[in-house]
Amino acid sequence: MEILLYILTTIAVLFLLYVLVLVRPRKRKADKTGLITDYAHRGLHSETVPENSLKAFQNAVDNGYGIELDVQLSKDGEVMVFHDYTLDRMTERKGKLCDLTASELKTVSLKNTDQTIPTLSEVLTLVDGKIPILIELKGEDFDTRLCENVADRLKGYNGKYCIESFNPLLIKKMKEFLPKVFYGQLYTNVCREYGVNLLNLLLTCMALNVISRPDFIAYNKLDRSSLPVKITTCLFKAPRFVWTVKTPEEHEIAHSLNENAIFEK
Repeated sequence: MEILLYILTTIAVLFLLYVLVLVRPRKRKADKTGLITDYAHRGLHSETVPENSLKAFQNAVDNGYGIELDVQLSKDGEVMVFHDYTLDRMTERKGKLCDLTASELKTVSLKNTDQTIPTLSEVLTLVDGKIPILIELKGEDFDTRLCENVADRLKGYNGKYCIESFNPLLIKKMKEFLPKVFYGQLYTNVCREYGVNLLNLLLTCMALNVISRPDFIAYNKLDRSSLPVKITTCLFKAPRFVWTVKTPEEHEIAHSLNENAIFEK
């Protein structure tokens, strides 16, 4: 009986540690004014307008939609707006984006159109504060150089924006440069998608929120009922963003659950 009591007590303590220390969002809330809205996923793109292109972003501006976009560094440290780590899917070039300079990337067309890979600075100039921007920091390792370069571009920007990432280290680093920004932890069941190992288990349990301390959670629609999402959004009331919403029915479900949709039309 004493052993059972000890085991139950240990489980309870570990669970409280998980909830109150590891998974808990940030206590001090950042300014979210104008940012709790729906965002067009990689701009308002289509079969003829490529994702993460200036034309897709202009379409979103023209229709009054917020923009979600992805950023990563070129070989020479320019902040480029592009989702994949390789060029293969979206261009006729092969290889990693980070192996080319910004000027080289400017010669690469997106999906055989007249659109090329934009820089974050170009997107900020185009948007000019007309609609909010949701910036995803790309990064799969411990390299945080992207953060300082993104912060440099944003410090002179007067429009509304928020920042998110799957990588908790990038969120932590960004806070050193822009502490008052509204930050989000991107979430999916990593073990389901990439297999089980220690890091994937920690990410799937959202236990690395202790590093990122996000203000909002942006989760895969498949995982809206998962325990980490429920703890952060129901218990701690973190704002909810859901991705990727693709049909009117999914949009209706998202809004009925008080979720902000990252959507495609």
